[in-house]
Amino acid sequence: MKAKKIGQQYFILFFLVFGLLLRSNGQGPVKVIFDTDMGPDYDDVGAIAVLHSLADKGEAEILATMSCNHHYLTGPTIELLNTYFKRPDIPVGVPKLLAVSMGAPQQWPQLLMKRYPHRYQSNDELPDAVKLYRTLLAKAPDSSITIIAVGFLTNLSDLLNTPADKLSPLAGRELVRKKVRRLVSMAGRFPVGREFNIIKDVPAATNVVDHWPTPIFFSGWEIGNEIRTGLEIVHNEKLRNSPVKDVFSRCMPMAPMDASGRMSWDQTAVLAGVRGEDRYFDRVAGRMVMLENGKNGWVNMPDGKHFYYVMKMTPEKLSAEIESLMMR
Repeated sequence: MKAKKIGQQYFILFFLVFGLLLRSNGQGPVKVIFDTDMGPDYDDVGAIAVLHSLADKGEAEILATMSCNHHYLTGPTIELLNTYFKRPDIPVGVPKLLAVSMGAPQQWPQLLMKRYPHRYQSNDELPDAVKLYRTLLAKAPDSSITIIAVGFLTNLSDLLNTPADKLSPLAGRELVRKKVRRLVSMAGRFPVGREFNIIKDVPAATNVVDHWPTPIFFSGWEIGNEIRTGLEIVHNEKLRNSPVKDVFSRCMPMAPMDASGRMSWDQTAVLAGVRGEDRYFDRVAGRMVMLENGKNGWVNMPDGKHFYYVMKMTPEKLSAEIESLMMR
């Protein structure tokens, strides 16, 4: 019996040491900058919940959380959620140049402002997202950053356009090329179609699609449209004082189409951005092309640097996994 216990202790010690070795080989938490429009839809709340859950598990390190939406409550809402998930010091950046401004029709950010602690009342109190990007990228090891974008591509386009400055001697495109490992974006509809995050800022999307220098992985509209989450959260009586539950409880009854759960577009990009897509999705290599009126097309290319996801795991299993992370 004693020998069995000693054997178990060695087994546990082996896996602890193995985990440390993995981290020393650069396979530790994925270093993430999260860019969201946080407002027009409420799957962004589910997405940031998934991201913090993965950080709790040691799978992600959240370097910053950016708003690409100019609406005055987006930055404060992001900071409120970071605070709720016990990471109040994560930097929050907001757009200071021309950007789309969209509030939430269900007024859920205003609801959260009344119920949960937060430091800021308006985006005016928060730093420029593009400067924050340049600051973080300049300090980062080469090819170390994963950017997960679940909104308009405004900040990323503005970043590409930046000149060299005191933060870095590299202009935006070269800074991205050197420091970013990959971009995972909830954007587009594949192989051909129109999608919200693209059409709301077509010039920015076109700039990023045409000039982003590292691989881009697209989780398209057709992926998240099949994945429904929220019902379990809303009906979980043990889950109290939760902004995630509050938002889904407020918004889902307002839309008959959400009766079986809200479409989960943004959560899929977070899941693939942190854990990789291999377990969940197949991918098609090629090049996304911008067409008229914000419509996107696709050209298959075996050596292309753009990829779009195709469902591998069933929507039901993906929904269950995502909702479990949202409730953690």
